[in-house]
Amino acid sequence: MSKKSILNKKSMAFLEAYLNNAAPTGYEWDGQKIWMDYLKPYVDTFITDTYGSAVGIINPKANYKVVIEGHADEISWYVNYISDNGLIYVIRNGGSDHQIAPSKIVNIHTKNGIVKGVFGWPAIHTRDKSKEEAPKPENIFIDCGCKTADEVAKLGIHVGCVITYPDEFHILNNDSFVCRALDNRMGGFMIAEVARLLHENKKTLPFGLYITNSVQEEIGLRGAEMITNTIKPNVAIVTDVTHDTTTPMIEQKVQGKVENGKGPVIAYAPAVQQKLRDLITETAENHNIPFQRSALSRATGTDTDAFAYSNGGVASALISLPLRYMHTTVEMVHRDDVENVIKLIYETLLNIKEGETFSYFK
Repeated sequence: MSKKSILNKKSMAFLEAYLNNAAPTGYEWDGQKIWMDYLKPYVDTFITDTYGSAVGIINPKANYKVVIEGHADEISWYVNYISDNGLIYVIRNGGSDHQIAPSKIVNIHTKNGIVKGVFGWPAIHTRDKSKEEAPKPENIFIDCGCKTADEVAKLGIHVGCVITYPDEFHILNNDSFVCRALDNRMGGFMIAEVARLLHENKKTLPFGLYITNSVQEEIGLRGAEMITNTIKPNVAIVTDVTHDTTTPMIEQKVQGKVENGKGPVIAYAPAVQQKLRDLITETAENHNIPFQRSALSRATGTDTDAFAYSNGGVASALISLPLRYMHTTVEMVHRDDVENVIKLIYETLLNIKEGETFSYFK
């Protein structure tokens, strides 16, 4: 592939629109529509399932099926309790970080549209410095300017309304993409770009390619568990994010060393099929695509696990995008890594042969 940037104006406009749209776990469909609209020129057909996973398919009649996958959902909060004086207490929808909540503006999603609120917090002047209390899930609260529970109800807010952050996409220092929900809206973006490149470069694959954007990863890989049983793939290449461990307060002896800008991260784990992983690393080496490695104990914690252990076993691998500040509103990835993940998946697909079993016994 050419060394010039593969992210063009159209793809960047799609990325910004896709990220700026809220798609909390269980409520991903508007984001899926944006994703499918962008992907439509590059695939033959789509399938969707009951819970909202979406799949663009190239060569749908082929018997041998390869999945490339990301997940569509983002972490959020639920309204859990409304006090008599109109304050809203929350529970997590996914792995939302309570420590970043105080002073954040929020969008409360109601049938009447978005209602704004803020996570309040006692002023520094009023806190007892001898026993300062840290933010906890049970003590953070949202103030939407109401004095009573009835006022809150009149805004259309009730227990079960989902809550997201409004932070939008921007770029720092030309190459660092920053937004909430890069985990893992970037995955959906990157696999869509792979489909675009296959189309623009007029590549014909000897198998069916299932570009899969799964829902509900953040609460236990549930969307992938469902869609893999619908597709019944032979191979799955999953992409998600992983931690850049070079920022303060991260112990590299525990977390390993991964750095933004140094390339995709190829996972070593029991769920990762070793012959498929070797094909990926060899592809990277042959095409001078920089990459990093990570070792994951037991489970990968990504949709890789759901695909690998489905349908009697699916040859699966994980290519991760390094990311700083996961599950905050300022998640950060590097443009070069984004492009290199796209290139690595693209080139790997061109090396997969129809009918390949990746068997350890041949």
